[in-house]
Amino acid sequence: MKEDRQIVPKNNQNYYNYYTIEKGDTLYGIARRYNINPELLASLNGLSMEDYIYPNQEILIPKSGYSYYITKDGDTVDIVANMFKISSEDLIKKNGVVYLAEGQVLVNPR
Repeated sequence: MKEDRQIVPKNNQNYYNYYTIEKGDTLYGIARRYNINPELLASLNGLSMEDYIYPNQEILIPKSGYSYYITKDGDTVDIVANMFKISSEDLIKKNGVVYLAEGQVLVNPR
């Protein structure tokens, strides 16, 4: 498992469902079941695709209807807002505090 944890929006209940890993589950299989990108699923949970997942482990499943972005070194509020095609003010309003630390998850309704 990655040592760095993701910083998720403080109102993450609106953006994620929880899923409890069952025996035989894989990140790829879960992503396919929920029709989401496997790399996004792994990143949102602080995992890589090669990480082992355990039965009874709880992970976040991104809800449909939202766009998700995980910040990278060098990102600015303006860069991320432009990616979402919204204003910087809207980005901050929708995500609460925007740290722009590498690995912060930012969300925007589609």
